[in-house]
Amino acid sequence: MDRLDAFFSSVNEVMRGKEEVVRLAATALIARGHVLLEDVPGVGKTLLARALARGMDLEFQRIQFTSDMMPADILGVTLFNQVRQEFEFVRGPVFTHVLLADEINRATPKTQSALLEAMQEGAVSLDRRRHRLPEPFFVLATQKPLEFSGTFPLPESQLDRFSMRLSIGYPSAEVERILMHTGDMEPALETMRPGLEREGLLALQQQAAGIHLGDKVLLYMHSILEALRSDRRILLGPSPRAGIQLARCARAYALIRHRAFVTPDDVLALVRPVLAHRMLSRDAATPIGEAVVEIAESVPVPV
Repeated sequence: MDRLDAFFSSVNEVMRGKEEVVRLAATALIARGHVLLEDVPGVGKTLLARALARGMDLEFQRIQFTSDMMPADILGVTLFNQVRQEFEFVRGPVFTHVLLADEINRATPKTQSALLEAMQEGAVSLDRRRHRLPEPFFVLATQKPLEFSGTFPLPESQLDRFSMRLSIGYPSAEVERILMHTGDMEPALETMRPGLEREGLLALQQQAAGIHLGDKVLLYMHSILEALRSDRRILLGPSPRAGIQLARCARAYALIRHRAFVTPDDVLALVRPVLAHRMLSRDAATPIGEAVVEIAESVPVPV
């Protein structure tokens, strides 16, 4: 756990004032999930992805999604090798540990769907062959919340593959003044030392799966799902996959908090980032995130 603390210390030096966002993104990574970052430009989305990769000494690739991008640009392509006189598979940028899918909603649905199998199963199928992706495999996708021209909204099936939807938000006034004075955090990122290594992360992923989830907390978690599905304000409730992801993330969150068991507070802290993006409200004017938190807080907490 000392290495995990060293990881957070190094990443937080780059992502100043965003400790909770870093903690939640790391939670999704340890839970073997993926993150959708929805925010305005210039708040550090790319910086977060690079800092997570460097902090764990993982391979990093970035894809800038555009409307003319094809699935082969992501997954790879089979080409004929003139020297060997045989076909060989040339791997695409998806074959990495940390993949930044920048502005994913600018790609067409056909290209967006190329990531579905990779995110769900850690593999891609091309030309009747199945190719395993490196472990760990973590997708951090970004999209702008207020820009609709030239974009293709992510369908529910794609959104459901993301363990969390996060927003970095603007820095505090103090941190912003420091950034204005010193410039961006690129130099700090370049000199950043890994606090954790790949083998350590894989060990944490296995350890998180063994964190105790008691019967009362499990019942509490399921009661929240049922309350969300039955509330009149909710048009589309959380899926069974959402419940599985909530349990996985709760275990990883407890591990990060240096506990061997999940508490109701862990569950409440994750309800909004894990569940809200998978749901739809009946009234478009009702913020789904606020409704989810309000409904979850109305569920009795077990003693």
